[in-house]
Amino acid sequence: MKFFIDTANIDQIKEANDLGVLDGVTTNPSLMAKEGISGEDNIKAHYVKICNIVDGDVSAEVIATDFEGMVREGEILAALHPNIVVKVPVTKDGIKAIKYFSSKGIKTNCTLVFSPGQALLAAKAGATYVSPFIGRLDDIASDGVELIYQIVDLYSTYGYETQVLAASIRHTQHIIQCAEAGADVSTCPLDAILGLLKHPLTDLGLEKFLSDYRKLNP
Repeated sequence: MKFFIDTANIDQIKEANDLGVLDGVTTNPSLMAKEGISGEDNIKAHYVKICNIVDGDVSAEVIATDFEGMVREGEILAALHPNIVVKVPVTKDGIKAIKYFSSKGIKTNCTLVFSPGQALLAAKAGATYVSPFIGRLDDIASDGVELIYQIVDLYSTYGYETQVLAASIRHTQHIIQCAEAGADVSTCPLDAILGLLKHPLTDLGLEKFLSDYRKLNP
């Protein structure tokens, strides 16, 4: 499974990349705003900065909601760097835009997916990635991880090459559950990735090893 970090924070991206397990980055307008980045030119420059850090796909989201606007913005974003993946919402015009981009060889990430039907249309349109938002489903008492199972099964049955990118991951256990469900990618906050390292028996074992060493090497 690939690991993407879901942020626009350069320091966090560098930290995850230095760990040696980072495969890409996902961003969105909310994450850009969180970092105080505004203005079209500044946002584009920030995407390029991210691409120059990470050797992997970087999702950059369109703001337009109409087909022509999505195409216009997406082509500009895709031209910024070869690693850019154009992130498009799963709407009627979004599916049309994904079909257009796929015909031009432009990678896409179909976002805000909450049902198997939406994921099916995205795959038929040729999306590179589909992003089911599992945490937001959990928030309304639905089973987000079950949706990953359903989409993985659908894609396997019909041979779609679209990668399942589990998004809206809230904690470390979500990562494990998505891996068990067969997700191709998990995009996570940095603390969720680092949480995979944590186990009390590891801490106790290391403490014991060091204690024994110090006894023999005072």
